[in-house]
Amino acid sequence: MNEYQHQAVLLEEAVSSLRVRGDGNYLDATFGRGGHSRAIMARLTEQGRLYTLDKDPQAVAAGLEEWGDDPRFSIVQGSFAEMDRMVREWQIERNLDGILLDLGVSSPQLDDPERGFSFRNGGPLDMRMDPTTGVSAAEWLAETPEREMSRVFWEFGEERHARRIARSIVNARQQQPLETTTQLAELIESTIGKHEKKHPATRCFQAIRIVVNDELGDLASGLDAAIRQLRPGGRLVAISFHSLEDRLVKRTFREAARPGRVRRNIPAHPDWSPRLKLIGKAIRPSEQEISANPRARSAIMRVAEKIGSATQQE
Repeated sequence: MNEYQHQAVLLEEAVSSLRVRGDGNYLDATFGRGGHSRAIMARLTEQGRLYTLDKDPQAVAAGLEEWGDDPRFSIVQGSFAEMDRMVREWQIERNLDGILLDLGVSSPQLDDPERGFSFRNGGPLDMRMDPTTGVSAAEWLAETPEREMSRVFWEFGEERHARRIARSIVNARQQQPLETTTQLAELIESTIGKHEKKHPATRCFQAIRIVVNDELGDLASGLDAAIRQLRPGGRLVAISFHSLEDRLVKRTFREAARPGRVRRNIPAHPDWSPRLKLIGKAIRPSEQEISANPRARSAIMRVAEKIGSATQQE
C-alpha cells in the first residue's frame, strides 16, 4: 500500500486557509494518499468530522487502512462531480465548514507504471483515475478521429503541433495498436523532435489524461456543488496544477463573488447576491517546498469563503 509515496503540496497553507475547527465538518474531495486529510484529522476533536472522496480505488483502500475504525472519518469512491449526492447520503447538506480540492494526479499514480500516467516508466496506456470504469487511453487513441484528437491536444494540452501528432497517431495505429506509454512517447518524439527542456510528449499525455477522466467537466460540476454545500462562512480551497484548471477555478470564484444583475423596479432577490468572497491572492509554493518536492512547482492555490445567511442558501 505504501510502495508509492505522495507528498501533499501546499499542506500548511491549505489547512490554514480552511480554518479548521475542532468540531467542524470538512470534505477532502481528492483524498489521494491522505496528506491533507492527515493534517485536518489532527485538528479535529471527537465532535469533528472529515468526509473524503477519491475516484481511485487504491486511494480509498489507503484511507480505510489508516482511519477505517475512526468514527470521525468517512471515505467513498467517486468523483467530486457527484458531491451533491454523496453529501445527501452523509446527511450533511449545506453544512460543510470547509472543502478542499487538490486537483491533478497524485505521485502514486504517476510513479506506478501500471497506471500509465507517465512516459518515464514503460507501462500500459491506461491513465484512468478509476481503472475499473470508462475508456482507457489506449482505447481512446484507437477510436478517436484525427480531427477530434487534434482538437484535444490543442485545447487540453496547448500543443502547437497537435495536427502533426494526431496524423502520426492515426497512421501508426493502422499498422499496430498503441498500447504502451513508451510507444506513444517515442512516436510523438519522432514526429516533432525534442526542442525544449520538457519531453515532447508531456502536453499530449496531459491532454489524453484530461479527456479520459473528464477532468474539466468534473471540476466545473464539483466547484458548483462545493459552493452549494458550504455553510455561510465555510471555506473552499482549490489547488490546481495546470493553467486550464486554474483558469476554471479563477473564473468560477470570480463569477460567484460578483453580484447578479438587478433590474430596476424589481425587489432584490437572494439569488442576486454574491455567493463567495475571495480570500487573499493566489498562493504558490515556496522555493523551499519546490526544492524538496519538484512536482509542486506548477501548483497554485485559490481560496474563497461562502457568504450569505442560511436563508439565502440555494
